[in-house]
Amino acid sequence: MILFRKFRVLILMVFLVACTMHIMIDLLPKLEKRAAGADSGDGGCQCAQHPGGESQGWGKQRAMSAAEAGWPNKHTLRILQDFSNEPSSNLTSHSLEKNTAAGDRAESFRRTRPSAGKAEDHKPLIGDASAGRTVPAHGVSRLSALFEHPFYKVDLPPLTNDDTLFNVNTDIRFYPRATENQGWHNEEANEEEEEEEFSPTGEVTAESYPNWLRFHIGINRYELYSRHSLALDALLKDLVTQRITSVAMKSGGTQLKLIMTFQNYGQALFKPMKQTREQETPPDFFYFSDFERHNAEIAAFHLDRILDFRRVPPVAGRLVNMSKEIRDATRDKKLWRTFFISPANNICFYGECSYYCSTEHALCGKPDQIEGSLAAFLPDLNLAKRKTWRNPWRRSYHKRKKAEWEVDQDYCDEVKQTPPYDRGTRLLDVMDMTIFDFLMGNMDRHHYETFEKFGNDTFIIHLDNGRGFGKHSHDELSILVPLSQCCRVRKSTYLRLQLLAKEEYQLSSLVEESLLRDRLSPILIQRHLRALDRRLRLVLQVLAGCVEKEGYVNVVEEDLVRDTATHRSPGHR
Repeated sequence: MILFRKFRVLILMVFLVACTMHIMIDLLPKLEKRAAGADSGDGGCQCAQHPGGESQGWGKQRAMSAAEAGWPNKHTLRILQDFSNEPSSNLTSHSLEKNTAAGDRAESFRRTRPSAGKAEDHKPLIGDASAGRTVPAHGVSRLSALFEHPFYKVDLPPLTNDDTLFNVNTDIRFYPRATENQGWHNEEANEEEEEEEFSPTGEVTAESYPNWLRFHIGINRYELYSRHSLALDALLKDLVTQRITSVAMKSGGTQLKLIMTFQNYGQALFKPMKQTREQETPPDFFYFSDFERHNAEIAAFHLDRILDFRRVPPVAGRLVNMSKEIRDATRDKKLWRTFFISPANNICFYGECSYYCSTEHALCGKPDQIEGSLAAFLPDLNLAKRKTWRNPWRRSYHKRKKAEWEVDQDYCDEVKQTPPYDRGTRLLDVMDMTIFDFLMGNMDRHHYETFEKFGNDTFIIHLDNGRGFGKHSHDELSILVPLSQCCRVRKSTYLRLQLLAKEEYQLSSLVEESLLRDRLSPILIQRHLRALDRRLRLVLQVLAGCVEKEGYVNVVEEDLVRDTATHRSPGHR
């Protein structure tokens, strides 16, 4: 009995010691913060302003960032979008920051004024009309001439409410001053600025919505954005200049990605730089173990736009300060704990993910600056659901096994009889995606997504392009198997490919000119640009072989006459 009592006392003492240690650990950051404030005289940490002093003030900086920022309140923060590589990405989107959709939208409407961020370098913004490469001798840039070509001026069918992702009543007005939160404007803005921003009645029109919301409203059955969208150029500028207010790790996927929220409540997916532009994927690397490249995401957006698909969400390159804009802005404990100082006195972090998230694969700045791509989020899944489809020509993702399409040359005949490929334009969309992936050398297209509202009659969203542009010296012909097996292509796509192969336009020159408008230019080295022209010729050779074998009318699907394009079935021949 005495031994039992002593044992209980011992257990109680251990419990008290554990509680005491826990309390001390919680109080330690606050005590260090006070000590840091006493040392500096103003309570601030100078290491954030002076990257050279990072290593000396690292302990104080960590204590301050934890105490000042705090950790996320799960019931008061915004729902985060999901850009996962996982098959069920649009069904399993879990957020670190949760809130109701109505509350989130009301908050975003109250704070639509973007702040004018300082330029991080001298490079022009992508939206600047005067920026870009030197114009050709005839005085007109290739890119401008391309977009003026009749092939790039085909009108969409009239849009009904069923054809737009959101039905917005433009007569609705919002009254920011009537809301409880008076933070619509920057607190430092004066009354004169407010009068310039709003109409005399204080009403807010659709044109004054934040650019990310204008982008969302413009999505329809046929395109993510229009050819000459003013909101698109403004959104690309926001991705580069908007102040980053919070950072969280993206759940799911094989490699580290960050979700960044801006001052105007827009959000973007950040993929940090992992390789230099000159590094080519080693020949012994499997496609599924390759790095994701930030410059590939940027180049994919520009290529998609030049092909006139307009199915890649807007992407811009940005030079990010890892100290101020990631470490100090994050409320993600797991991410914050992975920051460290390298032997070269650079700020590094590695986060958490399935692969390449360890000290051996850490992402390091110089000393705390790092490049990355920022891809604008699509609308929240609770507002615009997306459906995930398994790509019929998905690879086996196995070191030895082959997929069915690799061993069966008649595989496409089976696909044509399977919904949704037995009718409508879905098979033609897959052919567009195949051509897009081959030009980039992207072998990692296992799934794709569509907006659920539009059913099967809509375009494929070209997400997750980070594994493109890995090899400039090798053309992966297996990517073109869907095109060679099915021998089907839209007429509009076929004509544009032929146009881009002409010397007066030349795909590589167009992509180079477009990419020069990005802040991180140059995005692709010349060898990758030259590979685009070489691969385009290979695509046209495959289509020429199809036309010779099956006839033009059986290969090229008429889509320029709308009354026939919608109802013809790709599998009817």
